[in-house]
Amino acid sequence: MDFLRPSTVAEALELKSAVPEAVPIAGGTDVMVELNFDKRRPPALLDLGRVTELTGWTEQNGHVRLGAAVPYSRIVTELADLLPGLAMASRTVGSPQIRNRGTVGGNLGSASPAGDAHPPLVAVPSLVEVASVRGTRTIPIGEFFLGPKRSALEPDELITAVLVPKAAGPQQFSKVGTRNAMVIAVCSFAVSLDVAKRTVGTGIGSAGPTPLRATAAEEFAASALPWGEPLPDRLAREFGALVAIAARPIDDVRGTAAYRRHALSVLARRTLSWAWKETS
Repeated sequence: MDFLRPSTVAEALELKSAVPEAVPIAGGTDVMVELNFDKRRPPALLDLGRVTELTGWTEQNGHVRLGAAVPYSRIVTELADLLPGLAMASRTVGSPQIRNRGTVGGNLGSASPAGDAHPPLVAVPSLVEVASVRGTRTIPIGEFFLGPKRSALEPDELITAVLVPKAAGPQQFSKVGTRNAMVIAVCSFAVSLDVAKRTVGTGIGSAGPTPLRATAAEEFAASALPWGEPLPDRLAREFGALVAIAARPIDDVRGTAAYRRHALSVLARRTLSWAWKETS
């Protein structure tokens, strides 16, 4: 196995073009597990650890451009005000050691439907910036995931950043697992309120072949929620029921489909209620 170590994005893209089968590695929290368990044996690893261009973030046009190699720990400490939902999800990722190494870019690259960063990115929604020697393009987050472990990335492309709209109101994230951090989520849910537009965004994780939105729940919220007034419990429960319907879960070793639907209804009701309290 070859080990490729570019120091710039341009060099990384040239190497990826020359060796499309090379697997990018930044924090290594997903890739190294697959290598250690012999689930993957690529011809080359493309180490992005020295590409400092991927490790920063900036504000631009109402978005945060989050470099693909910014670790979760920095999202928690530096972006909790601008991207509260993503920061909440980042706090639940692994252990402190994992949060110091793992990245949103890596989470997207693995395209797992259980990725903790995905629901808050879907709820906003975000854009995934990808590049190759052919140029740069942005992919709406809803079009990025094609199935379990499959994404819209072309073989010669790398994820360079995520464009995340700055919070326009309260955001919340919650997940269910045997432990809160060092575990793959049984299911997870993110909610984002836009107070000015009076809309609600949703993101469902680990309950379908890809991260999902609950569009019927969002439409219900836009028309039925009493903005500026207390949230009736019946509306929160209806919202939760619509989120559960939107899920496409399966039975597996971590939980049954029925349990995931029930848990999502509870998570949706609770996160909406928590977010709603912040609007008053």
